[in-house]
Amino acid sequence: MQLGDLEKLVLNYLWQEHEADAKQVHRHFEPSRGGTLNTIQSTLDRLYKKGLLTRVKNGHAFNYAPAVERKVLLGSLIQTITDELAKNDADAVLEAFVDISVNLDEKSLQRLEHLITSKKAEHKGKKKQ
Repeated sequence: MQLGDLEKLVLNYLWQEHEADAKQVHRHFEPSRGGTLNTIQSTLDRLYKKGLLTRVKNGHAFNYAPAVERKVLLGSLIQTITDELAKNDADAVLEAFVDISVNLDEKSLQRLEHLITSKKAEHKGKKKQ
């Protein structure tokens, strides 16, 4: 799934705010990006049709909220890219990940190490079952 720049900005805004209508989203982005309410409404509708937002009718407008967590969408996008580009080349994926990890601070590296250890333990537990 591909996302445009405005779609990514709107998703980030809704992950932060949890819920908003088109007018609220437009008010947020108008000072920095300009654009019309119609553009925001179209963007929200596209994200809804992609399954990334939920919406509930409120009077004549919709209130939108994220349908997926940020980490779930990130995982899905990373999986799609690695499937398309790495073609089951696990070494290429790991090498790219390590290259990216070089830019992490010490706290993030420790968190990464903890996550890897947890996943390894989870994986071992599944093998025993």
